Amino acid sequence: MIARVAVWEPMPADDRGWVLDAVAAVPGVHGAYHLVDPATGNGLSVAFFEDEAAAQAAHKAIEERAEEIGWNETGAQHPAPVSQTIYQVVRHV
Repeated sequence: MIARVAVWEPMPADDRGWVLDAVAAVPGVHGAYHLVDPATGNGLSVAFFEDEAAAQAAHKAIEERAEEIGWNETGAQHPAPVSQTIYQVVRHV
């Protein structure tokens, strides 16, 4: 299992529920969470995948959903994470 952790400074305030919805049905996705520090507005996006193939399938599902809802057509700049790191999960419950 692997985990992807993205650091946001600040976490986007717009509705990103569609991102979680897009990956919910992808095989090999074990969970995804958006976390925010209410004091600073900074946040983390944490997702767990069976393997790299599942992570890539989730990324593709997000891109397809973004196209469906016109996310990239507005011409507006969308915030991006400050960093993204892939971790190997060594223990979990």
